[in-house]
Amino acid sequence: MTTPCSACPLRRREHFVEMTRDEVRQTEAFKAGEMTIEPGTHLLIEGAGSAQLYTALSGMGLRYKSLADGSRQVLNIIFPGDFVGLQAGVMGEMKHSVVARTQMTLCVFDRNEFYSFVRSSPNRGFDVTWLAAMEEHFLGEALATVGQRDASDRIAWALVRIYQRGQALGMVNGGGLMPFPFRQQDLADLLGLSLVHTNKTLARLRRHNLVRWQDGQLAIPGLEPMAEMAGLELEPPPRRPLI
Repeated sequence: MTTPCSACPLRRREHFVEMTRDEVRQTEAFKAGEMTIEPGTHLLIEGAGSAQLYTALSGMGLRYKSLADGSRQVLNIIFPGDFVGLQAGVMGEMKHSVVARTQMTLCVFDRNEFYSFVRSSPNRGFDVTWLAAMEEHFLGEALATVGQRDASDRIAWALVRIYQRGQALGMVNGGGLMPFPFRQQDLADLLGLSLVHTNKTLARLRRHNLVRWQDGQLAIPGLEPMAEMAGLELEPPPRRPLI
């Protein structure tokens, strides 16, 4: 069973821009189906093409780029509502890989219909452009963080950004916990840190009761001091289009 766009549970979240009836109808016509993948499954592989584009309906994953020496650079975390695979849709092949960290359900779109979708619905085409521009903005902010901040500031920046996305998506429960199915190595690879340095920095933040991360759950009791450490304003993330 696939979820009709008109009944998409993500559309109820204020984090996403409201869609008109025509936009819902056009997106529903573009959608080819749904698929579910298990943790550890690669959805897209660097250097390969893809016949599909995806929107994450549920679950979380990682975008990363492999280096010649076998190491990797994590680019960002995939949240529900994120549009995945645009590089292959525009450039013919992926320049990074995407792997699931939890079970993920994905809306599937036929890449061959992408240009028809954009031509027939210019507003939706602008939404795709907005998502690409936001991705560029995030990568610029991440590069500035990796290049100019120390380890504590880097980790504070990443965890606050992640936690704010979780809050906007209703993933944070009444006890302040959100699912965080990642490893310290994932965080280290996102921020250009060694695993040892990441572990020691997290331990210091825990001792000051700023962060709790265990058993796949993340809480940030010290959200305001963490944001101040990272030089961030505690504002909700901007509302996003949903493809």
